[in-house]
Amino acid sequence: MFRKVMLLAVSGVLFSLSAGAADFKVGFVNVARLLEKAPQAEKAKKDLEREFAPRDKKLLAEQKDIKQMEERLTRDAAIMSDSERQRLDKDLISRKRDAKRLQDEFREDFNLRRNEELTKLQKEIFEAIQTLAKDENYDLLLTDGVVYASDTIDVTGKVERKLESSFKR
Repeated sequence: MFRKVMLLAVSGVLFSLSAGAADFKVGFVNVARLLEKAPQAEKAKKDLEREFAPRDKKLLAEQKDIKQMEERLTRDAAIMSDSERQRLDKDLISRKRDAKRLQDEFREDFNLRRNEELTKLQKEIFEAIQTLAKDENYDLLLTDGVVYASDTIDVTGKVERKLESSFKR
């Protein structure tokens, strides 16, 4: 409902301005493309991978150990004593439970950090869009919800270059 009202309002503004002002400047920015291709996005991705790699390796090692325990239990169950088999089974259940908890914590922590980085990136993108709009005297820059935008009004490349120039390695 809100989008329809906004679309009607923007359409009305565009129609009334096109009738009265020939120098009305409109542009379009593909934010999804910027979220993928901006150097800040690539850096954030690499930083997250580097930050979470040690925990990921630990989780993979634990999963490998659990698999080896399962294989040993399956392979040697017939020759183990009942007490040894029960102890191994109990240890296996405990380690699986701990591994699942650690995996869930890892996923939650990763998602929180990813969302922090995404929020920071979105802020940088919108600041670059606003700077471009002011510097080049745009009356209206559109982003999401646009069904079609010709290449003549697509300023995504300009915003991308602005992001690249402000990127600090």
